This record gives sequence, C-alpha cells and structure tokens, in this order.
Amino acid sequence: MHRFFVEENQIDESSITICGDDVNHITNVLRLSTKEEIIISNRQGQEYCCIIDVLEREFVKCKILSVQQSIQELPTKIYLFQGLPKQDKMELIIQKSVELGVYEIIPVVMARSIVKINQQNKEKKNDRWQKIATAAAKQSHRATIPRVTVPMTFDEALQYAEKLGNIIVPYEKATSANDSKEIFLQASNYDTIGVFIGPEGGFDEIEIQRLITMEASIVSLGKRILRTETAGMVVLSILMFNLEVE
Repeated sequence: MHRFFVEENQIDESSITICGDDVNHITNVLRLSTKEEIIISNRQGQEYCCIIDVLEREFVKCKILSVQQSIQELPTKIYLFQGLPKQDKMELIIQKSVELGVYEIIPVVMARSIVKINQQNKEKKNDRWQKIATAAAKQSHRATIPRVTVPMTFDEALQYAEKLGNIIVPYEKATSANDSKEIFLQASNYDTIGVFIGPEGGFDEIEIQRLITMEASIVSLGKRILRTETAGMVVLSILMFNLEVE
C-alpha cells in the first residue's frame, strides 16, 4: 500500500488533506483514483489507513478509516555522524541508513574528508539529501522521515553529540571484538546513541582522542577494513538487530 507523510495541521477528526508534490505523485505518477486505500503518517509515529475521497489539482482529500501506532521505529534514536564522503557515496549512505532505522543523519567535515563544501552549496546539497531520505522512508514504510542536517565541522558535531546517551565509534585500531560485542548488546539501555563514521581517509588520531575524551565507545567490526559507506551500515544493522529482537 502506498505511503505518504503529512503535518499535524493537515489532519482533522475524520479526514486528511494531502498537498504539495505528493498530489502530482498520486494523480499523475501512481494514477490512484478515489476509493483506493493508502497509508498516511503524521511523522510522529501514528499511521492512518485512509481511502481517497476527493482528487483535485491542488489537493487530495482522504477519509480516515483507522489509526494505529507505528511499530516500524526503533526504541532507541540513532544519530549517524557520517564523515563526509564523495557525493554518490553520501546519497547511498542516506538511503540505506534510513532503511535501517536511523533517526537523524549528520554529515561531518573531518580532517581527512576528501570533499569540501562551501557555505553556498550546503543548503543545496541538504535539500537533495533530505529528498533522498524522504523517498527511502516511504519505500521502507517508516513512520517518520529522518532529518538530514547541513554539514557540520567536527567541533560542531562533538558539541551536538554531547546530549546523547552513548557514542559508538568503529575504528580499525580497536583491538577487542569481545568488548565490542558487549557494547552493542547494551544498546537498549540508552534512549539515544550516536555513531561516528570516518570518511574515505579514516579518522585522524586527534579526532579519535577527542572522542575518547568524551567517553565514546571505540569498537571493532572485525579483522577487515571496511569502506566508509559499509562501516555505518554494519553498525546500524547490528544495532537494529539488538534493539528489535527480544
């Protein structure tokens, strides 16, 4: 069943009004008609099973059939601090991390980042990244659309991460896989977790030392060196499994 997202002010007691780009998608791309059922999310965890009632050029009005709380979202909010990689890699990382349940994605310009973004390009890139996150959220039946922030400096990212319950950092020089397993098993003890991933060139030693100073958990992902677009997906997959399997 097709899924769409709306703001709270688009919902009343018995109906929901869809506006914007989704109207064209419903009418001209999907070619849906009245009496067809769709799922609408309020971005806060509630899902509405609806039937299309009115199709107009500027809006689509849907009648609410039932409402339920989503079970798609992870109980722990995961923040992915991704060392800024090349453009195509960042788009892949956003798409797959949304599918794996990430709550928020924070691109971070690190010491060894190959790509540098000037102030003028930040908002333009962020708009595209957010559209990719929205499409991935719809495809994977998420109840919320993960936010993609504008790129931050490493200092800004550390300050942003201070509020989180735990920070996990996969690092190729981490030695104990057994300790890493225990860290992942304790994921459900936290309401929020930050995951820091280095860019193509990896973490600078000073960056790792600063994360250790913040009492981040440095973990090993095995004996192989993983690419930046792989490492985050592995961490998210492990966390998703540990958080969802009782």
